[in-house]
Amino acid sequence: MRRRPARFSLLLVFFAAIPATALASSDGHGFGYDVWLILAAMILAAKIGGEVAVRLNQPAVLGELCVGIVLGNLYLLGLDTFDGAAQLVPIEFLAELGVILLLFEVGLESTLSEMRAVAPTSGLVAIVGVIAPMALGYGVSLWLLPDEPFSLHLFIGATLCATSVGITARVLKDLDAMARPETRVILGAAVIDDVLGLIVLAVVASIAQFGEMPGPLDLTRIIGLAAGFLLGALLLGAYFMPSVFRVASKLRTQDVLAAVAIGLCLLLAGVSGAAGLAPIVGAFAAGLILDEVHVRPFGRKSAHDLTEIIGPIVAVMAPIFFVRTGMMVKLGGIGTESLLLAVALTIVAIVGKLVAGLGVRGKTADKLTVGIGMVPRGEVGLIFANVGVGIKLGGKPLIGAGVYAAIVLMVMASTVVTPPWLAQRIRQVMRKQPDVA
Repeated sequence: MRRRPARFSLLLVFFAAIPATALASSDGHGFGYDVWLILAAMILAAKIGGEVAVRLNQPAVLGELCVGIVLGNLYLLGLDTFDGAAQLVPIEFLAELGVILLLFEVGLESTLSEMRAVAPTSGLVAIVGVIAPMALGYGVSLWLLPDEPFSLHLFIGATLCATSVGITARVLKDLDAMARPETRVILGAAVIDDVLGLIVLAVVASIAQFGEMPGPLDLTRIIGLAAGFLLGALLLGAYFMPSVFRVASKLRTQDVLAAVAIGLCLLLAGVSGAAGLAPIVGAFAAGLILDEVHVRPFGRKSAHDLTEIIGPIVAVMAPIFFVRTGMMVKLGGIGTESLLLAVALTIVAIVGKLVAGLGVRGKTADKLTVGIGMVPRGEVGLIFANVGVGIKLGGKPLIGAGVYAAIVLMVMASTVVTPPWLAQRIRQVMRKQPDVA
């Protein structure tokens, strides 16, 4: 036990000695050694942070975020090792690739048949869970940032409509509550919430490019483009992809299934971007259309194998996105205004999702449990925020450093508060209704 601090100190000294100034090697061949060392440090630090978070009964993404914040603010201690690392081209590219693959994996876990089955009972919860927090977030932003453009208020509201059901699902699974009606409602609403959230993101991102509220025709075009792309992707999956996978299954090269699946993900991400939508919309759609019917030619366990293939890739790539996200939070730049915004956004983020629980029909499922289960924003809220950073208005990011920090703090707070709160509530409900399933 006594050796661990010494080893950790040696690692800190080693990484502190890495210069973060050169993008390319001195001979002009490829990227410099510093890029690879920084990337290695980010991946290893992400896993350490995730492990610590899990041991504290928190989601791994929270630990990855915290590690990123630490690395990105080492300059406050006089260490400039990671200063500017988040803006390095290869780091930015790998982070974007990681989040695209993450949304692809989320899509793989949500099938069209599941969406049809849960739509009647979970649709209202999802709709309220998108509209209420978005409206509250818009109001808070307008109140605290009155001089900012309306597109910023709209985007801040959009970041609050997201739901990260993975955190909720983990808690419910650990409590052996996956068969509860509340669980089915939460998971069903989260599937629909994902689709609605991506459409909202596409619409809001397009509106932000205008800088002002477009007219009815333009707004209809934006919504139609987002909905039309998703519909087109689903039709592509239903009528075209089975033939593609049938032909691909006859190829003898190794790992054809992985190559075709990831190729489809990147193809639809690119088409989505070309259509003016966020690439993650296409990535999610790609995962959504790949169900057991399409990959059946590869064998009976092919759907399970596909998840096993994508999972390890996402486990390595996605943490780069979250660590980079944390690195972009500059603690030295967080003022009273940012902290006040973070607190206000956290309050309305929680209230907005609790209101969604009122959409539960009947008395079979506990409304408060459903509302709590929809609270965590996790990785989805961070994805929304990063899209906002990439949008430029007048040559500057739509979401500045202070607002970005406030959003990240809101995501962290909503992520931390959910597991213990949900566990306490679901235990109470299970004691009152132990036989409901």
